[in-house]
Amino acid sequence: MTDPADPAATDAPPAAPSADPPVLELARALVRVPSVTPEDAGCQRILAERLKALGFTLHDLSSGPVRNLYARLGDARPVVCLAGHTDVVAPGPRDDWTDDPFAATVRDGRLYGRGSADMKGALAAMVCAVEGLLAEGTRPAGSIAFLVTGDEEGDAAEGTAHMVGWLEARDELPDFCIVGEPSSTEVLGDTLKHGRRGSVTGTLTVHGVQGHVAFPERADNPIHRALGALDALAGHHFDDGDADFQPTTLQMSNIHAGTGATNVTPGHLAVVFNLRFSPRSTPASIDARVREVLDGAGLRYDLEWQVAGHPFLTGAGPLTEALGAAVHEVTGRRTALSTTGGTSDARFIAPKGVAVAELGLVNRTIHQVDECVPVADLEALARIYGAALRRLLGL
Repeated sequence: MTDPADPAATDAPPAAPSADPPVLELARALVRVPSVTPEDAGCQRILAERLKALGFTLHDLSSGPVRNLYARLGDARPVVCLAGHTDVVAPGPRDDWTDDPFAATVRDGRLYGRGSADMKGALAAMVCAVEGLLAEGTRPAGSIAFLVTGDEEGDAAEGTAHMVGWLEARDELPDFCIVGEPSSTEVLGDTLKHGRRGSVTGTLTVHGVQGHVAFPERADNPIHRALGALDALAGHHFDDGDADFQPTTLQMSNIHAGTGATNVTPGHLAVVFNLRFSPRSTPASIDARVREVLDGAGLRYDLEWQVAGHPFLTGAGPLTEALGAAVHEVTGRRTALSTTGGTSDARFIAPKGVAVAELGLVNRTIHQVDECVPVADLEALARIYGAALRRLLGL
């Protein structure tokens, strides 16, 4: 019998021996699980089994429909945490893919499948890196931890943020955290994310008066009224950024108005837009700037905000130096520090005073049809993680 409270518990028979390299074998096993947010479908159990066999203490920190796993080996500092997510975005229509998106097909030296790059491949590399270190017979002076969520691609309310709160309450926050997001741009290790811009989404409703298109004087068309203001917002200069961060940018993602009839002007216009903001701006300053534009256009409106994360930056220090040296050792490349791109779960960890950096596979095919990663990159990434752990833990 298995213990349902143990995330590593299973009644399944042992798997047949594989001819694949260990990191590819584990990556394929993870990709084969259709863990579309927030469904885990047993994906984290695969990781839990491997970590339990290494002597890690496992904690099931699941919350609501989301599966979360925290595992730790050792009780001393420094604590180096390897963080990532097992959930993936939906693959879309099967016919759009060359192979089944969850078949984990290897073809022409690449592993194909949803999550291969974002980010089950990196999780496999992390586990295999630790297995390799421990197989050498040495034990780190500090501790190694894994923080794995199933809620990164979704609302992220029950995932890493929930686990970080649990760690903080127990005074167990790590000293260093490596997030395995696909940070690389062209080749493995060319980019290291040591920070991110903040993200805030605005939901704007412009109010008008519905009417007949033949009698515009009896109506107030919110589309016509808002066009100038929306154009002004699209080109608005919020800040210049700084040496580490790009300027704040605004992008509109959704706009809707009308009843569907061709002879009726709408009563309301709904717009959704997002800003990725540098430390030179804040949600409060953004709100003031946006309202200044809307008020200047004489609009009647409602405006609501949802802040997904604030800017953060891990300065040069032991973590970025260890990762940069590890990349150079394995690939011969010099990694570039960057804060570009979208948000990641690092935004929940960095504000707690933890040194955080993101290093992972090439992001060219993430969220796309036929997502894939070179098998050679999986093996090299495992070596990079291992080299970084040696430096951070003094091995």
